[in-house]
Amino acid sequence: SDIGSQKERVVTEEEWLQKWEMGNIGFHKEQGHPLLQKYLDVLLNGRSGLRIFFPLCGKAVEMKWLADMGHSVVGVEISEQAVKEFFSEHSLPYCEEPVPEITGAKMFQSTSGNISLYCCSIYDLSSSIVGKFDGVWDRGALVAVNPCDRQRYASLMINLVEKNSLYLLVTVSYDPNKHKGPPFYVPESEIKSLFG
Repeated sequence: SDIGSQKERVVTEEEWLQKWEMGNIGFHKEQGHPLLQKYLDVLLNGRSGLRIFFPLCGKAVEMKWLADMGHSVVGVEISEQAVKEFFSEHSLPYCEEPVPEITGAKMFQSTSGNISLYCCSIYDLSSSIVGKFDGVWDRGALVAVNPCDRQRYASLMINLVEKNSLYLLVTVSYDPNKHKGPPFYVPESEIKSLFG
């Protein structure tokens, strides 16, 4: 599978922070993602009170939607601005505390306790810090991860999920020689080799 010139492309954390600062966030969906609505029953599989992980969550509106259904939502996002905008845009009171295991990281938690957003690099997380999850909504994370970091990302995600968890993954399909990314092109063959 040819991912073209994207193979070597690296987007730094500073560049992601700058996207948020400049409001260059075309990847954010105000109405929530139609594919989550379409496949919600698959993700939940008749279960309630799940722990659902949002990797590279930004200020995804689906986090509040799932929390309002009674699920516990945990997200990770490098941009503190995005995390604070999520809480303010939904008028959700929250508290902020340091994460002792991760230098410089903060955890923002809704006062209701059912939404916890970690502000740090996703690679600083582990199951010993955030626990394990029953479900993952990966709407823009795998396609945002630098191609050279995909194996590391997939290994972390596999480590963060329970045995019977469900992982909903959205990717984009296009000619990688015509767009430098992100979002990056991740062929189905690579998804199979990353996640089995």
